[in-house]
Amino acid sequence: MPVLLFLRDLIAETRRSERGASAVEYGLLVAGIAAVIVAAVFLFGGALNVLMGDSCGTITSFVTGNGDC
Repeated sequence: MPVLLFLRDLIAETRRSERGASAVEYGLLVAGIAAVIVAAVFLFGGALNVLMGDSCGTITSFVTGNGDC
């Protein structure tokens, strides 16, 4: 009987420790995704700013005849 109690406690402890490991893994995954988003914004931010500025000018000039945003 003591062996069964020991195994039960060991399994219970393993389950508790895996929950913490899962939370850490998800935290690292979220941090990695955030890092990729930040890198993409820094790499492509200037090009997107120019693209959006050109689009704004084109739409404004089409609607109002004036190219100012």
